[in-house]
Amino acid sequence: MRRKRDEYFLELAASESFKDVHQIESDGRYGDLLLFSLASMMTATSDFSPDNKLGQGGFGPVYKGKLNDGQEIAIKRLSRLSGQGLVEFKNELILIAKLQHTNLVRILGCCIQGEEKMLIYEYMPNKSLDFFLFRFSIIEGVAQGLLYLHKHSRMRVIHRDIKPNNILLDEHMMPKISDFGMARIFNQNETQAMTNRVVRTYGYMSPEYAMEGTFSIKSDIFSFGVLILEIISGRRNISFVYLDRTVNLLGYISAWELWQQGNAMQLEDPTLGGTCVVQQFLRTFHVALLCVQESATDRPTTSDMISMFLNDTISLPTPKRPAFFTGRVESNSRPFLGFWRP
Repeated sequence: MRRKRDEYFLELAASESFKDVHQIESDGRYGDLLLFSLASMMTATSDFSPDNKLGQGGFGPVYKGKLNDGQEIAIKRLSRLSGQGLVEFKNELILIAKLQHTNLVRILGCCIQGEEKMLIYEYMPNKSLDFFLFRFSIIEGVAQGLLYLHKHSRMRVIHRDIKPNNILLDEHMMPKISDFGMARIFNQNETQAMTNRVVRTYGYMSPEYAMEGTFSIKSDIFSFGVLILEIISGRRNISFVYLDRTVNLLGYISAWELWQQGNAMQLEDPTLGGTCVVQQFLRTFHVALLCVQESATDRPTTSDMISMFLNDTISLPTPKRPAFFTGRVESNSRPFLGFWRP
């Protein structure tokens, strides 16, 4: 079994993080990543007790655990029935091992033993964006994480699944982008790619990705624009009630219509009680609408988007009508609700 496990790791050795492979007794290390034994994971989670379960997603269940040294961890356990499977497991392990940024979740290692395959992360005590109402420092942090992926990391990475569930918060409420199972690496001269397998969450997919399978940096920008609208409004994009009608943020009684009517402040999260800085709110709203424009070429680059946030002297272009879908996009992946809830 140990030999089979080591062979699997040698297959994963496409990353420079996997060097100096040593024989494993129980827990061990491959390069910068730890290889945990199944026994240590069972101990850390009290035999995967339901009391330690944090959430459930397409990959499988997520558990909170504690190592012998007291360090708290989060464990994603690959389900045998998972729609994602080994490709995403390998993809996420190698990608996150290579990427290092303040606003990206950190992977500690993995466990591979028999049929068991797990990813072990730093534990985020403040849940995900699904459980909080967030503000402008969160938006800026996620934007900085995207800028690193798109421009400043050792490789250009398109995340392809930016949504509240995949933005985790540490003890200081600093946002961390997580879940790189569907991320793709671009060469420096590549601007877009295509796939026949469109697998992401309805409500956050750009129109070109949903309808044509085309994805690029601008696809992540679109998803981020939807996320911004959710953060400033305190509402999910899926649906909310406005004037006794159920709509979504990009629908016809929507963020766009409120903007067009000059009633943008009506989108403000009601829990703020009208305490937000009006000019900051309106500028953030404006940038979000630029990000969700139907044509990818109309959306700002990641660098330009951050400049728009941080420099209020920059004049913003007039946004065009956002993309809006009334149908449901086919997907073999379900939203991951309740990710890493303590």
